[in-house]
Amino acid sequence: MDDDIGRLYDERGVAGVRPRFSMTLIKLQHLGSLTIRQLAAEVDVTHSAMSQTITAMRGAGLVASATGADARTRTISLTDRGRALVPFLEAEWLATEAALGELETEIPYPLTQVVRDMSKALQRKSFHDRIVDQLEHGTAAGGEPGGTGEHP
Repeated sequence: MDDDIGRLYDERGVAGVRPRFSMTLIKLQHLGSLTIRQLAAEVDVTHSAMSQTITAMRGAGLVASATGADARTRTISLTDRGRALVPFLEAEWLATEAALGELETEIPYPLTQVVRDMSKALQRKSFHDRIVDQLEHGTAAGGEPGGTGEHP
């Protein structure tokens, strides 16, 4: 799905923008300049993930950073280019949500329910712990990596 969103960006001449940038750019437009930590919280990703995203967005000329209230923080703001893209990104976000809703009517189990169920299951036991259990109990032993066709 992200590949198709990226293809849409290419078709519309939105160069250098990745789908994962959209919500960050939209949040900056609506909330103003924020620190990386604040942005990470707003977008619900780790500080490290947001830091990497900001680095890529800065390279694409979408955001700028400045020293924050103290020397340890950086304040992130939109550039003119980033600001100019937000109306398209907001329209694309709404269209994507509508397309997802349409897709969910065609499948027997809504993707949003899958995400909720997976999240609950992973709160009970992390994916890391599940992999470790598989390794320790030998259930993965003797198999060929990727042999099930289910692992990337």
